[in-house]
Amino acid sequence: MDAVSNVQPNEPTVTQLRPLDSSADAFDPSACTPAEAPLAMPTQSLSRFSSSERRKSLVRRLELGCWLARLLVFGGGFALTAYGAHEMYEVVAVGGVTPLEWALVILFVANFSWIALAFTSAIAGFIWLLFLAPKPAAPPAALRERTAIVMPIYNEAPARVFGAVQAMIEEVQATGLGASFEWFFLSDTTDPEIFIAEEQAFIAMRERIGRDCRIFYRHRPKNLYRKAGNIQDFVTRWGGRYAHMVVLDADSLMTGHSIVTLAATMEADPDAGIIQTLPLIINRNTLFARVQQFAARIYGPVIGAGVSTWMGRDGNYWGHNAIIRTRAFAAHCGLPTLRGRPPFGGHILSHDFVEAALILRAGYAVYMLPNLGGSFEESPPSLIDLSARDRRWCQGNLQHLRVLPAKGLRMASRQHFITGIMAYVASPLWMLQLFIGIALVLQASYIRPEYFTSEFTLFPTWPRFDAARSLSLFELTMTILLLPKFFGLALALIQKATRRGSGGALRLVVSTLFEIIMSALLAPIMMLIQSGHVMHFVFGFDTGWDPQRRDDGSIPFRAIVRRHRAHVAMGLLSLVAGLSISPSLVAWMSPTILGLILAIFLSWATGLLSVGLAFRRIGLLMTPEEQTQAPVVARSNALARELAGGEVAGLADIYDINADPRFWAVHLAWLPRGPYRRDGNIASDWALAEAKIAEAETLSEAVSWLQPKERMAMLQDRRLIERLSRLPPERPLAAAVSLGGS
Repeated sequence: MDAVSNVQPNEPTVTQLRPLDSSADAFDPSACTPAEAPLAMPTQSLSRFSSSERRKSLVRRLELGCWLARLLVFGGGFALTAYGAHEMYEVVAVGGVTPLEWALVILFVANFSWIALAFTSAIAGFIWLLFLAPKPAAPPAALRERTAIVMPIYNEAPARVFGAVQAMIEEVQATGLGASFEWFFLSDTTDPEIFIAEEQAFIAMRERIGRDCRIFYRHRPKNLYRKAGNIQDFVTRWGGRYAHMVVLDADSLMTGHSIVTLAATMEADPDAGIIQTLPLIINRNTLFARVQQFAARIYGPVIGAGVSTWMGRDGNYWGHNAIIRTRAFAAHCGLPTLRGRPPFGGHILSHDFVEAALILRAGYAVYMLPNLGGSFEESPPSLIDLSARDRRWCQGNLQHLRVLPAKGLRMASRQHFITGIMAYVASPLWMLQLFIGIALVLQASYIRPEYFTSEFTLFPTWPRFDAARSLSLFELTMTILLLPKFFGLALALIQKATRRGSGGALRLVVSTLFEIIMSALLAPIMMLIQSGHVMHFVFGFDTGWDPQRRDDGSIPFRAIVRRHRAHVAMGLLSLVAGLSISPSLVAWMSPTILGLILAIFLSWATGLLSVGLAFRRIGLLMTPEEQTQAPVVARSNALARELAGGEVAGLADIYDINADPRFWAVHLAWLPRGPYRRDGNIASDWALAEAKIAEAETLSEAVSWLQPKERMAMLQDRRLIERLSRLPPERPLAAAVSLGGS
């Protein structure tokens, strides 16, 4: 897990950065990228670091409030955990503690500590929002430095991403500070059809906005190291042009006020390395996604404010909707490749946590602006889509076990890693706790106890539990599990705009109760799914990185049955086993059993667009942002619909675009220039594309023969494009062969 080096180049002061009106800013409007301004991004070491390498803060700040919040959160969490551990021990200590009961106590403490910490953090957030939250900052009058807004994309719907970026550009221009920003689409797309559509959408977008607006598009032939590699490629090629960069996700959206405020805050704070926003979920319509959207809006501010309060300037980074000091990022966030094979070795998947830890280690601050507003994202539309995303996140977070002991990290960074790891390890721990609880009940019901063992004792070992204390402990657990939700509900009821935007007080309360019930039913399904992910990686299996499905819509019922049939079987087995042991056991496990038995139905029903829209019509699970859309959201949605129905709707096939010499000329001009010779480094896709084009007698014949990967190889090679264009443009009268099908 070591890196090659830890070289740290000199970092310029603000006055050394290129001013906005420099003649070097001139750019060719016909080019897809500006002139390169390389910035070195050396690989960092995780096993070597000296405190002498850490920069000194330029401004001294009083952090008493942060330390008081940490005392409340961690001291309170520890006190609650200690109390819970004592009570659990007393529950099983009646008559002595067996090894199985000790295992139950240990697992309970591990799970209880997790929710206790979340509870005390929510208290801190609730107090901050009630009494300490400052008013949102006024927009800046001017900006001194240049910021790049970068959107990494990977096989995304072009109408969505280009519509969103245009809406953000228009908002930033409306602030009068548009000259301080340049916009990048960083494409790692591997689908040839989407690749062509991206270029067409980019050409059309420049024509709509005007050729003087600084919008750029870069496509990488191979998506090496995924999103982290995509950002690194940008930094090492153009990072020297920009003091800061705002990193987006493909489903990100930010208001002009939010973007310019981030830039102004970064300019005003020379010690800041990363400043994170708190994104809200928008544009969701299936029931499952609406539940997530409602929870994020009502409970999210409390949770986010709590985390921000105790993190202070030792915060975390979530990979998007944040501003980053470019040169600090380049100097200190070059990610190493972990030794060994995936899933625990190889390149780092959840790069954002590690980048935050490394930039903190270098002496910069990372913090959140939880009350800034104007930062949005989307969420998976169904339980199965969430599971697919969770699979990637699970591997990335478990991989942090390799990063956790890195030299020089701050304690807060290690806490972030532990929190991320526990987010997934908690599921198998919970499952083990349930199994051991069932085993103890089974033992008490069917196995004859040995009251007097071979060892001399004055009193027998009674296999008994303290039922009254057990019930009190269960009530305490449910209280600290649910109170953060009620903190969010209380704030929403107090805040007039939030209350009205959520449909009024009655609908808000009903929506909260419905969300709690749905969360309780879905929790055991996610427990089994995440436990499966953890075990999958523990046994050495790597995961893929398919594009995320973002659009609302149902998944085929057969796929839902196949995905959840094991969960239903587990629920039925638990029900039969529980009834054969004790009806009280079934009552105790009823939420878990019911959720598993209904897994197929819940996954199907919550993934339906019609069910979610029905809830919207009756005013449940509403959010203020849904009732009154922010202008940037409304504009983005309108542009996405317009583009999807117009210029980027029909993803043209090669036969059609071959008749468009203007597009081919632009496409060829944008391809990277280099020697035609491959010096023996011949990829199979390229070789097959060359052979098929040479064999074909007509353009339509070549198109029908080329597979998607071969088409992608052809689209990135000038010689193959020229050979293809020389073929006779005859086309059989049969249906045209599209670029995506062969």
